[in-house]
Amino acid sequence: MKEEHLYYKIYKPYGYLSQFINNQHKRKNKRLLSELFNLPKAIMAVGRLDEKSEGLLLLTTDGMFSNYMTSQNIEKEYHVMVDGIITTDKISALTKGVKISVNGNAYVTKPCEAKLLPDTSHIIKRFVRDIKHGPTSWLSITLTEGKYRQVRKMTAAIGYPTLRLVRVRIGNYKLEKLKPKDIEAIHY
Repeated sequence: MKEEHLYYKIYKPYGYLSQFINNQHKRKNKRLLSELFNLPKAIMAVGRLDEKSEGLLLLTTDGMFSNYMTSQNIEKEYHVMVDGIITTDKISALTKGVKISVNGNAYVTKPCEAKLLPDTSHIIKRFVRDIKHGPTSWLSITLTEGKYRQVRKMTAAIGYPTLRLVRVRIGNYKLEKLKPKDIEAIHY
């Protein structure tokens, strides 16, 4: 008999780790997904979003699905608020690849898609900082790789630190109308 796997998409809110149990002593006061959802023990997050990032996160009991969705065959799209008014030459630099640090070593990111995001009406409003601290820009960045804190490192490398990061798509799965802490069953 074929095992029936579970598949979900959630809007991981800001301030939560992308995990259900805490095995580390230094993170004992962190908020976990298990506080939001009562799911089977076998459930796992497909990839990660760091504590300060939010948006689409897939959950499953299917390890093969998880491996495929985190592979370089699948695009991941992020909508990113950066500090300052970004220029077209800096966006172009992102698309060609920039030098970041991965595990203490220099790494040049793979070419990606990056563009100015003129309409942010689909992004749930959340206070990030007061307007008196200067202007911001929103970008859409689509990657096929996923190094630790990659998007944040990429925008910092071109002089525009990330202030807010929302993942909106993984492959064909989209955040759509989900709000923070929402969960929805999906099919694979």
